[in-house]
Amino acid sequence: MLTFFESPLHVLHLSSKVLGAGLIMLLAGIYGAYLYNGPMPIALLVAMHALTILGPTLIKIGYVMRLLAQYRLRGPRLVPQAA
Repeated sequence: MLTFFESPLHVLHLSSKVLGAGLIMLLAGIYGAYLYNGPMPIALLVAMHALTILGPTLIKIGYVMRLLAQYRLRGPRLVPQAA
């Protein structure tokens, strides 16, 4: 499993999926917790509020994964030294 994370392309694709899942969780949580006016069991209401926290968390994790993968794909850059 750890060899999966050694490839920057795999991490980049995974980060896109994590970003998408986080966005879907956030939007579902906002709709269920704040916009839906019908009857809802308390456990489901708590779960919807939890999605409004877990969704942005996944978005942040996916974004950091994306930044790291792009950095690794770019490779080391040589900076000219001032004389």
